Amino acid sequence: MNLVSSKWIFKVKTQSDGTIDRYKARLVARGFTQLPRLDYDETFSPVVKPGTIRLILNIGLSHGWLIWQLDVSNAVLHGDLHERVYLA
Repeated sequence: MNLVSSKWIFKVKTQSDGTIDRYKARLVARGFTQLPRLDYDETFSPVVKPGTIRLILNIGLSHGWLIWQLDVSNAVLHGDLHERVYLA
């Protein structure tokens, strides 16, 4: 198996007046080191083009539907993995 390397990301969050609010750290897997057919079978990254958003909004507006916004940027973090991932 190929090891997926990782990297620590450190950030200092500041308030609007420039004072330090908090320190943040996260461990990020560097997935670009994976190899097809060895580390993964398929990848998926949901990306929506602006034209698609305009089309959906137009259809909803013409039918009088209620439109709700939902932020799912962290949905991947809560998914279940069915594969083994070796992180170094």
